[in-house]
Amino acid sequence: MKDTGRGPVVIFGGRSQIGTELALRLAPGATVVLAARNADRLGEQVATVRAAGATAVFTREFDADALESHGALVDSIIAEHGPIDIAVLAFGILGDQARAETDAAHAVAIVHTDYVAHVSLLTHLGAAMRAAGRGSLVVFSSVAGVRVRRANYVYGSAKAGLDGFASGLADALAGTGVQVLIVRPGFVIGRMTQGMRPAPLASTPAQVAAAAARALARGRRTVWVPGALHPLFIGMRLLPQFIWRRMPR
Repeated sequence: MKDTGRGPVVIFGGRSQIGTELALRLAPGATVVLAARNADRLGEQVATVRAAGATAVFTREFDADALESHGALVDSIIAEHGPIDIAVLAFGILGDQARAETDAAHAVAIVHTDYVAHVSLLTHLGAAMRAAGRGSLVVFSSVAGVRVRRANYVYGSAKAGLDGFASGLADALAGTGVQVLIVRPGFVIGRMTQGMRPAPLASTPAQVAAAAARALARGRRTVWVPGALHPLFIGMRLLPQFIWRRMPR
């Protein structure tokens, strides 16, 4: 293993819009690794991140659902580039709620990618960063997991689990030199939500990434995007259940 000072910034989900936008903000002076399926097709993302000031940009093949590959991938990145400075988990699927209500395999696939795969990768990354005594983890939760709604309860339940796991991981890593940032965006206008009617207080991938980058620099543990969602959801937690179950997507 080599340690050249500042370690790499690794974007797991290097093709995602939020992941790419955050990579642009973390790129200046950094080695960036974009990990995604079909990594040989990340030419556009590589060029964009390089133009943003990265000293070098590499790609790695990454299948979030292939849990058995996570440990070896993390180890190989560290062996090649040194201890990871920042790891961003920017992968996930929205899925089809209506289908998931009758298709158990589809429901499980959503939860597997949005929760189980994150648990696996975060465990490997957390252990590696704890051993190195440094590093930052950026986890994208969602307001959908703060109080799960009838309209998207499969996706929301996965995010609720992820938020809880990341919160516990942050406590477990306290004092080790490892930071965990939990990002809780609302509706994000992008490829994942294409064709859907934006909810109030919607944001763009660039806005989510900018807020995450600021929070990371300030050593925050959580950030809501936009910030107005935080007090709003404090109130929503108090709504009676018969009203909550009628809440739209």
